[in-house]
Amino acid sequence: MRILENKTRLLLILSQDVLDQARVIAGKATTVLKLPVSLQIVLRALIWVGLKRESHPALFASIEGQARAVREKRRGARRAGEGRDLPSGNLQGLNGKRATAKR
Repeated sequence: MRILENKTRLLLILSQDVLDQARVIAGKATTVLKLPVSLQIVLRALIWVGLKRESHPALFASIEGQARAVREKRRGARRAGEGRDLPSGNLQGLNGKRATAKR
């Protein structure tokens, strides 16, 4: 695997447990390889290996679990917001019609 010149930045939010497991892998790899192995290197390698195993049942199970968790979290946020008043910045008048700015 090569580090490509075409790079993209990514924000990745992980649970503390997953991050700890990746740190353990980085520590073991540093010991075995006798090279400094960063957490970023480990995460890139895990993603690369995961992408190669696109038809692996555990991969799809993980994707499904995460997708369902996101759906539930969004659903809960929508329910929590239903009982609240409209934001003060809303341009809707008393007659239910949307106000428009003149240009």
